[in-house]
Amino acid sequence: MRKWNVSGWILRVLKVFRMNADELKAFQDRLIERRRELIDEGDFLIEPSKRDAVAKLDEDEAPHTENAQVIASRRNRERAREIAGIEKALRRIELEPDEYGLCQECDEEIGQKRLELMPWVEFCVSCQSKIDDPQKNYRRRHAADYL
Repeated sequence: MRKWNVSGWILRVLKVFRMNADELKAFQDRLIERRRELIDEGDFLIEPSKRDAVAKLDEDEAPHTENAQVIASRRNRERAREIAGIEKALRRIELEPDEYGLCQECDEEIGQKRLELMPWVEFCVSCQSKIDDPQKNYRRRHAADYL
């Protein structure tokens, strides 16, 4: 459930408009184009370790194949995550055009440069950093800490 920041809402009401229709349409077009590119690329191939069920695994090639599988799998997950973000942004533009470009956490505007680079983002830099690193005061443990 979304938390509403009253001060952000008041600021939004006081600003008659933030993003004009042409800017919104430009972001929508960029999102649609990026989604098309990602879908056209297709999944990255994950090569099997063995080509034949009865063939012996090549011990020299196995680590390289496993590494390639991990990389391809990670790229496929990131691609799927980006497509999902694009879909959410397109829905937001369609259903709540006034909400597009506002942080989903604090209701402040997402920076123009950030939106230009990643038009599917939902959070401003400040809120995204809190989400990415919730333990900001985390410090690395040393062996002496356990003595």
